[in-house]
Amino acid sequence: MPEQDIWTPLRRSTFRALWIASVVSNVGTWVHDTAAGWTMTILAPSPMLVSMMQTATTLPFFILALPSGTLADIVDRRRLLVVTQTWMLVAAATLGLLAFSGALTPFRLLGCTFALGIGAAMGAPAWQAMTPDLVPRAELQAAVALGGISVNVARAVGPALGGFIVGATSPAIAFLLNATSFVGVLFVVARWRPQKQKAMLPPERVLGAMRAGIRYVRHSPPFHAVLVRCAAFVLPASAVWALLPLVARQSLGLDATGYGIVLGGLGAGAITGALALPRLTLRVPLERLLLAATLLFAITSGGLGVVRQVPIALALTFMGGVAWMTTMSSITVAAQESVPAWVRARALAVSLLVLQGSLALGALLWGVVATHTSVSTALLTAAGTFIAGLLVATRVRLRPRESLDLTPSPHWGEPVVTASLDPDDGPVLVTIEYRLDPERAGEFVAVMHEMEIVRRRDGAIEWGVYQDIADPRRWLETFVVESWLEHLRQHQRITVSDRAMQARVYELLDGEPTISHLIARDVE
Repeated sequence: MPEQDIWTPLRRSTFRALWIASVVSNVGTWVHDTAAGWTMTILAPSPMLVSMMQTATTLPFFILALPSGTLADIVDRRRLLVVTQTWMLVAAATLGLLAFSGALTPFRLLGCTFALGIGAAMGAPAWQAMTPDLVPRAELQAAVALGGISVNVARAVGPALGGFIVGATSPAIAFLLNATSFVGVLFVVARWRPQKQKAMLPPERVLGAMRAGIRYVRHSPPFHAVLVRCAAFVLPASAVWALLPLVARQSLGLDATGYGIVLGGLGAGAITGALALPRLTLRVPLERLLLAATLLFAITSGGLGVVRQVPIALALTFMGGVAWMTTMSSITVAAQESVPAWVRARALAVSLLVLQGSLALGALLWGVVATHTSVSTALLTAAGTFIAGLLVATRVRLRPRESLDLTPSPHWGEPVVTASLDPDDGPVLVTIEYRLDPERAGEFVAVMHEMEIVRRRDGAIEWGVYQDIADPRRWLETFVVESWLEHLRQHQRITVSDRAMQARVYELLDGEPTISHLIARDVE
């Protein structure tokens, strides 16, 4: 993506309005995070309770990621976003009123923060998945990059603003400011009228859609690599996010405003990383770029564990922001490019689950370590843990963009149907008979091993391949799908890359295969 094209999506009025509203909302979120983290150090300056603020924010993603992603794939995303933004507005306003009345306690603070996390978790997959509805495909990468800039502009401005508001007024003002930040998003989303594509098949049911999403993720090796690399980086990186309030207060001797400025260094670095990333990805191989970013964040974590000078701490958080943005943007793009459109929100929800779950569990882990040792020891240990992440990177590599083409490919012919069928009839047994030279059996079995992954990923609950012992030239592939409707969905899920794999199978055959469809019938 050429660097000058990164701003192109802002020429589109709906995307521009949503982007501006999201910047305001994200600033409000960071104002809240800064105020809430600092307030907890006053209410209960325990490393465990302070680190649990990060857990309260991220744990809802771990719990609700798949249900929210499923809803984002099968319901009106606009209405879902209206509901979630309203929920967050009410939760933030409640927190502000509690603070104003003097009724705020550590556990009420955790509870309201958890409620805000629920709203964010339910809305995040819909927010990410609707980007292709706002811009054409050619501008999608630029739109994703702008989304990262939105988050990190807020990360740079919000903490400093939050620290200033807390220092000049009170945490209650910061919490109420966060509540008002949701109004703009609500207004823009409520006015948005996306074009609706006419569905060829009935919508998926929630439980069935969840099973389909889990099945796809389970049988998608490229997506597995994304999840492993995300967890390997975020688990040690979570120490910085969880323990930075204590570093600012105890090691650097800062007040709320100073803490906001140090935290804003992460956001400023992330913006710099976002602006430089398009050029870097053209010049530096992806794995080398991720290696450099991992080492840079390890230096940030270890440095914050020993530094006592504010300027050095600012430099470290700036470097950490660059490294965080480089890594997470690369992983996000890899996640989006490793799944097709029909399951995108569900898959992105799983990647959010791994991201936020790693942040939540990591924050809890490093909080325990800091409680039983010290904040410095926890940060230095986290820095050393990045070595394990580098070892993982040598074994699990992200697939290059050009290796997958997940564009739908309707090359499967329509099944011949003469019997009376209901969409819920099933299970369905599909058999495909192949004939080939026995000397090519080894090549055939190798390709069919890859074909098994495709069949199971797109809907098969059982799969097998058999050779006729009376006729070694005859092979039979079988797979079972839950219902006739689910098999019809399989036809819509086949991609260009799947077609290339099918072509590899057909090159080994003597003639065209024979395909049959059989429906289970009740014989009682």
